[in-house]
Amino acid sequence: MDVSEIEERLKTAFPDADIDVGALKKDGRHFYCKISAKEFTGKNKVQQHQLVYKALGDYLQQDLHALALQTEAPST
Repeated sequence: MDVSEIEERLKTAFPDADIDVGALKKDGRHFYCKISAKEFTGKNKVQQHQLVYKALGDYLQQDLHALALQTEAPST
């Protein structure tokens, strides 16, 4: 797994989002993600993270070991 695979999944789920994904380690299993998406408006952090986990789907169970996740709704 690499950064581009994660970005592609997230851009599909959140097409208008500002997304920053990077590697925490060079092992292909530890990543960070900062995402600001309108889909997060009115949702708490747990709900926002659940949307991201859903978008990543099977990656979370197979290839991804750690994901440092920061989510927010865009400012209006």
